[in-house]
Amino acid sequence: MSVHTTSKKITSQHIRSRKGGEPIVGLTAYTASMAKAMDSIVDFILVGDSLAMTIYGEDSTVGVDLDTMIRHGRAVVRACNHACVVVDLPFGDYQASPEQAFMSAARILRETGCDAVKLEGGIEMAETVAFLSARGVPVMGHIGLTPQSINTMGGFKTQGKDELAVQELIAAAKSMESAGCFALVIEGVIESASEKINQVMSIPTIGIGASVDCDGQILVIDDVIGMFEDFKPKFVKRYAQVMPTIREAIETFANEVRTRQFPSVDHVFGRSKG
Repeated sequence: MSVHTTSKKITSQHIRSRKGGEPIVGLTAYTASMAKAMDSIVDFILVGDSLAMTIYGEDSTVGVDLDTMIRHGRAVVRACNHACVVVDLPFGDYQASPEQAFMSAARILRETGCDAVKLEGGIEMAETVAFLSARGVPVMGHIGLTPQSINTMGGFKTQGKDELAVQELIAAAKSMESAGCFALVIEGVIESASEKINQVMSIPTIGIGASVDCDGQILVIDDVIGMFEDFKPKFVKRYAQVMPTIREAIETFANEVRTRQFPSVDHVFGRSKG
């Protein structure tokens, strides 16, 4: 199996230039250890607000705040030398006005050292994206199934099922492109609709539960490695099942402790009792 690796730092402009080229590889990471494991392999790492669910056990991404995103973003950036690091703007910290969005994005960039921010929305967020782009903030867009809007969408539902919905998605995508986004995540959109969006875009499209014809793909790392056994999105292929291994290790440790087989400090550090 071949794995694409390089030591050259990837920027948002590098990602933008990959439209129609070599597929772009993205994964989420929320910790330094996980970021270090994937840094030399992927093109970009998203510090996603999905950490509300994967790390903190919440039911949606809505509950995460700016300070939390900054804390995790800083950890990921410290572990990376190669991948472009993008941090999600959390719900409630950018929708009120372009000025609010800039203050939040400025804090993220300044306090984490990341390369870009990501926000959700279409036509209604175009003014905000343009405001940020004009002030030196690289922005990745996100349309389709937008988890921060889950309360108005009525759940995690596939998007783009009829022609009107497709045209609305295309309009949203083009507005994000015109406003200055360097790339666009398309989530939970049926394949035929995703293909139509991709065809009219001049910036890269990054699919998650969308068409394989997008310019790249991103998945949540916890889904990829099988950290969760009870929940599996329909569009996710699991490449490992680490939870059984983790549970086995924990059980082995517990059994050694209970049967007094756990190594002593002297044994671990090679000390002599003599």
